[in-house]
Amino acid sequence: MQLRLGDGAPVPGAAVGAASPMRAMPRRAWLLPLALAALMLPAACRKEAAAPAAAQPTEVSALAVKAQTVPVVFEFVGQTESSQQVEIRARVEGFLEKRIYQEGSFVKPGQVLFTMDSKPFEAQLNSAKGELAQQQARLTTAQANLARVKPLVKDNALAAKDLDDATGQEQAAAAAVQAASAKLTDATLKLGYTTITSPLAGLSSFAKVQDGAYVNASNSLLTYVARLDPMRVNFNLSENESLRVRDEVARGILVAAPNDNYQVEVVLADGSVFPSNGRITFADAAFSQETGTFLLRAEVPNAQGQLRPGQFVRVQVIGFTRPNAIVVPQRAVQQGPKGPYVWLVDAQGKAQQRPVEAGDWLGDQWLVSRGLGDGEKVIVDGFMRLAPGVPVQAKMVAAEPLPAAARTAAAPNAANATPGGAGTGPGPGANVTGTRQAPSTGGAPPATPAAATAAAPAGAAPANAASAVYFARGRDSVDATGNALLLRTAQQLKAQPQASVTLHGYVDPSGNAARNADLAKRRAQAVRAALVAAGVPAGRITLQPPADITGGTVPELARRVDVVLAGAR
Repeated sequence: MQLRLGDGAPVPGAAVGAASPMRAMPRRAWLLPLALAALMLPAACRKEAAAPAAAQPTEVSALAVKAQTVPVVFEFVGQTESSQQVEIRARVEGFLEKRIYQEGSFVKPGQVLFTMDSKPFEAQLNSAKGELAQQQARLTTAQANLARVKPLVKDNALAAKDLDDATGQEQAAAAAVQAASAKLTDATLKLGYTTITSPLAGLSSFAKVQDGAYVNASNSLLTYVARLDPMRVNFNLSENESLRVRDEVARGILVAAPNDNYQVEVVLADGSVFPSNGRITFADAAFSQETGTFLLRAEVPNAQGQLRPGQFVRVQVIGFTRPNAIVVPQRAVQQGPKGPYVWLVDAQGKAQQRPVEAGDWLGDQWLVSRGLGDGEKVIVDGFMRLAPGVPVQAKMVAAEPLPAAARTAAAPNAANATPGGAGTGPGPGANVTGTRQAPSTGGAPPATPAAATAAAPAGAAPANAASAVYFARGRDSVDATGNALLLRTAQQLKAQPQASVTLHGYVDPSGNAARNADLAKRRAQAVRAALVAAGVPAGRITLQPPADITGGTVPELARRVDVVLAGAR
C-alpha cells in the first residue's frame, strides 16, 4: 500500500503493508505530521542559505592626541591713535594770508604751515622800538642828574630833598625802560606768530580756515599734525574676562608670560598682519564706570606710516601658554543633544563616543579642556557609518600644525619661526589679566620640521613657518591666512631687489593622481598670482612642477605650496 498526501500525491518511500502499524492509525493522525515536515524542510534550507557574511570594519582616519604646551593668542578689537596729536592754532588775531603746506602731507619740525598778514604787527614792533629808545633817553638823563646831585648834597650845597627827587626820577626812568622793553618783546613775539610752523614731524590734516579769512579766538584752529611713529593702539578688557583668566592663571591652567613680556600683533581690516609687533605700554588704574572695561594701550613701530589714527584693528596679545593641553581639529568635535563629543578608537578597535569640553580656538583647531587624555586615538574623518561599538579600521594621520603665530610664541628661537613673531624687547610691566581667544593669522607650517624634510623629495627645500601656504582639502584659492603670509613675503622681496622666489606644490598620493597633480599646479599658480598682485614682478617668481609626497600618511603636507626665497638676507 502507498501513502498519499491530501492533494493525492504519493509520499516517497512510504509504502505500507498489511502488517504496518500505520494501517491501524486514523488517516488524519499520520497524515498531518508528514505534511508539516514537508513544508518546514524547504524553509530551513532557505534560512541556512541566506546567512549574511561578517560585516567589514568601517574605514576612518584618526590621530593620536598628545598633551603639549600650547601658546594662546588672545584677540581684542582696538582702535589706533596718534602717539602725539597737536592742534595748530593762530596765536594772534588777523587775516590769514596764505597756506604754505600741502594738505595731508608729511611735515617736518619747524616747517612753515601758514602765514598771516604781518604789516600791523611790524608797525607795533617799530612803535615798541621807538618807545624803548625814548625811555632809555630819559633814563640816561635821570642817571646824569642823579650823578650831579649826589656830591652837591654831600657838600650841603643842595637839600636832601633834591637828592630824593633825583633818585626817584632815575628809578622811574629805569622802570619805564623795563616796561618799554617788555612791549618790544611782546611785539616781536606777535610778529613771529604770524609765521605758523609745525612743532613735530607727522601727518598734516586739511586746513580748517581758508586763505584771506579773519582769524580770532573763535576760529583759531587752523589744522592739526599727528605723529605716526610710534602708533598707539587702544583696546579694552572686560571685568568678566579679567576675572576668568586670573582664575585660570591661579589654578595653573593658563601660564602668564615671564615678566609680563607680552607681544602685540595688529591685524588690519582686510585680514593682513601688520609687519611690526608692539608692546603694551599702559594699563589704566581703574575700570571705566561707564563701560565696566579696563583700558590697555600698546605702542607699535610705524616707521612707514602704514597705520593711521582712527583705524579699527584686531589686537592679538601673544605671551600666554596652556600646559598639558589637548588640541584636535575642529571637524573631529561633533555636537550632540548633550553637548560636544568626539569619536574614539578603543583598545578593541571599536568606535566609542566621548563627551568633551571644547575651549578656545587655535586656528582651525579646538583646544579640548576636558574629556581627552594623552595618547588616545581621535577619529577625524569617516563619521557617517559610525555607531558605538562598531569595528573600525583606523588609518593614522599626523597631527595638524598649530598656527604660525602660536608656534612663534612657543619657540621664538626655532629655526622655522615666522619672521615678525619674535618679541621687540621686554614688556613694560602692564599686567594683562584677561582676554578672548580667537583664530590667529599667519601661514600654518608643517607639524614638525623633521616631518616636512622627510616628506619632501630630494633636492627640494623643506617647508617652514615662513615659506609654506596651506590650502583646504580640494581647494585652490588662497585664504586670508595665506594672503597675510604672502603679503609679508612680498614686502621682503620689495625691500631686497636682488632676491627671488621659487614656488612648487606637492601631489597627494591618495586618490586620482592626475587630478591631484593638476590641483597642486593650480595651487602654485594661485600663490604666484597673489604675489604678483602684492607688487612682486613676475620675472622674480619661478614656478616649478609639483613634487610627490613620499609615504602618504600625512595628507596636510600635500596641501601646501612652498615659497622658497633665494638671495635674501
